[in-house]
Amino acid sequence: MPLSAPQNRALCRDCGSRPPAGSVRCASCGSPRLAAHPELDLLTIAHVDCDAFYASVEKRDNPELQDVPLIVGGGQRGVVSTCCYIARIYGVKSAMPMFKALEACPDAVVIRPNMEKYAKVGKEVRERMRALTPLVEPLSIDEAFLDLTGTERLHHATPAETLAKFLRDIENELGISASVGLAPNKFLAKLASDLEKPRGFSVIGSAEARSVLAAMPVGRIWGVGKVFQSKLEKDGIRTIGQLQTMDPADLARRYGSIGLRLAKLSNGEDARHVTPERGAKSVSSETTFRTDISSFQTLRPILRDLSEKVSARLKKSQLCGRGITLKLKTADFKTITRARHLGDPTQLADRIFSAGVALLENETDGRRFRLIGIGVSDLEPAERADPQDLLDQSAERRKQAELAVDKLRDKFGKSAVELGLLHAVRRPDSGRKT
Repeated sequence: MPLSAPQNRALCRDCGSRPPAGSVRCASCGSPRLAAHPELDLLTIAHVDCDAFYASVEKRDNPELQDVPLIVGGGQRGVVSTCCYIARIYGVKSAMPMFKALEACPDAVVIRPNMEKYAKVGKEVRERMRALTPLVEPLSIDEAFLDLTGTERLHHATPAETLAKFLRDIENELGISASVGLAPNKFLAKLASDLEKPRGFSVIGSAEARSVLAAMPVGRIWGVGKVFQSKLEKDGIRTIGQLQTMDPADLARRYGSIGLRLAKLSNGEDARHVTPERGAKSVSSETTFRTDISSFQTLRPILRDLSEKVSARLKKSQLCGRGITLKLKTADFKTITRARHLGDPTQLADRIFSAGVALLENETDGRRFRLIGIGVSDLEPAERADPQDLLDQSAERRKQAELAVDKLRDKFGKSAVELGLLHAVRRPDSGRKT
């Protein structure tokens, strides 16, 4: 039990007072924003998610935007990065094509993303999280898991009280808001943080986990994407409650290892720890075209350019990887991914491009594409990259040639050595945006 836990007391999220459970308003400040739950002072795992982060930062910096629908995203052919809650009332959503967003909300103000500014604010939020506990696991620029186990003596407060103060502080001092989910594990904490946005503080306890989950669609389970959700629905499984009634062995026979995970998560069980260090899972680069492209010969040099960018990032980060993934988006916004696994990890643009272009050839069948990307995953330390192949001396020569080009570019600039294949891509009038 946490140190001096005030049992059967609510928590005022606005002033931190502890009114009796069942109170409608805080006796100290009159606020109706009370958090009350039987396990409130016993839970230590939290998921913190900033509310409409990019849009909130822009509204903070420009008060004239405060009461208008705001979309942060690309141009007419781009997508919505995020939008404020006013725009969401009109049906605008993250990742929605921009033209659809503007059809839904024609009066919206559109702002291009300023990632440098957002990263700075995200870093400030992250530093404040780490002041609460060393166990902070970032998921993105604006969200993270926190484990506040054992922090009661440090902060002289329960984890719930510490989190409520954290939310007040970033709102008052940084000018943005966030929502918190508090639970016994990561899966339930992530679910809880989505229950009451914006400025939410939601709790899912152990005792109620199964009943809370039962009515939710299977797509709310971590790791169940649209494709797998469709598969489950074809098998007659639409709610988490249905999974709760199924034999774990039967789920394993149907769906393999993910079936066992479904059995545990559907019952609110999640043994994952909050892990402070999260290395990059992949390195990628992509570009959206001004006009759709169907020609393999036109896409090929663009893919080479992206492969060089990915290679440069891998080399700079001292990483290499075995997984190569090609990403395409068709003119009607359908995303296609194709992947292959290399025998040895690489960080060479030549090998990344060779694998990617082989995948691309199979997809250029006349369809028009609006986006192409290439990525490297299954990352490892750079010292394991591209071992010498005694059976393929030409590969070794290409490797040494690429490393020599890297040295020249480091010394004289990227344009010092340029492949003929890339000449059209890098001309100012190439008709392409990155």
